[in-house]
Amino acid sequence: MDSSYLKKSLNEWKEEILDLLAEIDKEYEKVKQELMVYNYKFSITKQVSQSTVNEEIIRTIREIYHKPFEEQFNKLKSEIKDLEEKKRVFGMFVDKIDKVQGKDEQQPNPEYIAQIS
Repeated sequence: MDSSYLKKSLNEWKEEILDLLAEIDKEYEKVKQELMVYNYKFSITKQVSQSTVNEEIIRTIREIYHKPFEEQFNKLKSEIKDLEEKKRVFGMFVDKIDKVQGKDEQQPNPEYIAQIS
């Protein structure tokens, strides 16, 4: 196999993965900002309800704000973990491609590339 063709193909694949990683990073930043918002909302409603003595008002605060904010906060935390996992996994692709290309320059033997996987 022509090593320049291999290098070109791997570089194209790497660019595709880097584009995907850029999209994941955008989504991550968006979810991270929302998580911060809901962290504050959840924390504020918790503090307010703890500072309130009227049980009816506390119940109302919990129903209207606290529970929905807590649910959204937990959902966003889960989304962040999923996005972090995606970043890690697709980052491994880039690392492996770089590793193969670095070793390929030192040892351009196709059987060597097959051994790596």
